[in-house]
Amino acid sequence: MVLLAEGPTPLTKAMLPLTSWSFGRMSQRMLHFFGTRHGPQYGRMNGEPGTVKAGDSDYPLVVSIRQVHGTDVLSIDRPLKAGQKFFGGHDAVLTNQADALLTVQTADCVPVLLMDSSRGVIGAVHAGWRGVVHGIVVKSVRTMVERFGAGLPSLHVAIGPSAGPCCYEVDTPVMNQLASDVPDDSTILKRTGPRTGRLDLKQLIRWQAVSLGLAEDHIHTVDLCTICRPDLFFSYRREGKVHGNMVSGIMLK
Repeated sequence: MVLLAEGPTPLTKAMLPLTSWSFGRMSQRMLHFFGTRHGPQYGRMNGEPGTVKAGDSDYPLVVSIRQVHGTDVLSIDRPLKAGQKFFGGHDAVLTNQADALLTVQTADCVPVLLMDSSRGVIGAVHAGWRGVVHGIVVKSVRTMVERFGAGLPSLHVAIGPSAGPCCYEVDTPVMNQLASDVPDDSTILKRTGPRTGRLDLKQLIRWQAVSLGLAEDHIHTVDLCTICRPDLFFSYRREGKVHGNMVSGIMLK
């Protein structure tokens, strides 16, 4: 079950349906969800990632990308068709085309959904620590503004379930790659030892979004940890291998 967002009220946390997280009211044109280990299945490609799959009446086209923990953004500004392929690896996909469900897959990394309903532009981002540190969310927002004419005052960011600071311990090589301009803020990185710390990727993404000029009340977060909720989520960190992943998506109706 996936709930359709309704009405003009800004995006807010709503409820947990059987198969996905759904965020509240943005526009009758907008559908968006964060998946759980129980579904939905949209975007789980049986074939090669980086293709457009024919969907059903609710989701005519499903777009998946080949995720590589990088910072390349795929921009789609023309009509799509089933079977279409995208070459190369991408960790974000943006579009102004209707009836194309943009999907990303995660199992501890952060799914981030971007939307400007006033301009009819959406995006889905796969944000692991490498991508976040090297600016995948920042680059995606800037591309929405520069290429699609999105406006920062009307742009919303939804940050989904991921490895949380309660469980996500990182070591010196990771901490050393944190951007030098990231504030020394214990809400982003809490030291647990001389060479270890617990990283809050959601908070880092929030800080980056605010630094770009987004309003704080336009940034919405699901504060659930994929590592400590095996009933809801797959987790690479917890399970030691990829047993499965969650699909998150967004679509313009």
